[in-house]
Amino acid sequence: MLKELTGTLLIGLLAWAYQASHPPPPCICGSSGCPPITASRIKLRDGRHLAFKEVGVSKQIAKYKIIFIHGHAHCMHENIASRTSPEVIEELGMYVVSFDRPGYGESDPDPKRTAKSFALDVEEFADQLGLGSKFYVIGFSMGGQLVWDCLKYIPHRLAGATLMAPAVNYWWPGFPSNLSKEGFSGMLPQDQWAIRVAHHTPCLTYWWNTQRWFPAFAMPAGNMGILSRQDIEIVSTFPKENPHQAYPRQQGDFESIHRDLKIVFGKPEYDPMDLENPFPNNEGSVHVWQGDEDFRLVPPILQRYVAKRLPWLRYHELKGAGHLFPFDSGMSEVILKTLVLGEVAASS
Repeated sequence: MLKELTGTLLIGLLAWAYQASHPPPPCICGSSGCPPITASRIKLRDGRHLAFKEVGVSKQIAKYKIIFIHGHAHCMHENIASRTSPEVIEELGMYVVSFDRPGYGESDPDPKRTAKSFALDVEEFADQLGLGSKFYVIGFSMGGQLVWDCLKYIPHRLAGATLMAPAVNYWWPGFPSNLSKEGFSGMLPQDQWAIRVAHHTPCLTYWWNTQRWFPAFAMPAGNMGILSRQDIEIVSTFPKENPHQAYPRQQGDFESIHRDLKIVFGKPEYDPMDLENPFPNNEGSVHVWQGDEDFRLVPPILQRYVAKRLPWLRYHELKGAGHLFPFDSGMSEVILKTLVLGEVAASS
């Protein structure tokens, strides 16, 4: 009897372990019973599709061609140009295209995604859209960290780059351990645990963020405790009804928000603090924008250290700002103009 009970418990434990480390397959857009394909898409070299959205003047006449990379739990509809006056976009001659990152919205998942493969996706995406030999990239939050991938693997294709509150990996080798610990300690305890799991036991990332015993990563759940005072004020200006609220995660959480955690906080492929200046002749520039009160999402103390290690980086720290400053009135215009014209109207 004891043997049978032990065997049953063992089988149950193994079944639980398997389920914990094997999330359900994604519901790929266009498949039977899954969300329909409604967006424009391009087909990549490996057969995957990326859905995209274009804003601004025609790319045929555009003076500046910009690819925007969205953040965690966001999608192509959160485009920096959509927060900027259409008149300004037209006056500057800007074409801005955003795309659903792999696994988000209507873009196919990429279970083999790496930092390098993502940068190559961006390069191929630009080529298929006919953006020319050089283009600009802008990324927000986790999308901002992915701009580092472009600077690492396709710097020869960039005309300039902007990273807005880019996520940091606390395990980048260039960080002094005491500094990483200080920045890490400012996060919500639940986020500290979610990030530890994503880094040390990535196979349990899905389980950790779906189990009911402990709170999961705060941002996708809409936990306001991660926001600064300015962030809360900005959120209060958002429309009450978001038509795209469910869209980013419609193919499943694992291939979108959970894979993000594994890649952003996993074992680094490289250290951004080892990058060389992609524009040694000042033919372009790289900008990092950071709120000085963004303590619970992207610690300013770590962003300052990255800027110190990379003297060619143009660092703009915004006083009183949190994580959502790109959504503040007029801020997107300042960021865009700074990138393409070198005009800094609001930095400290």
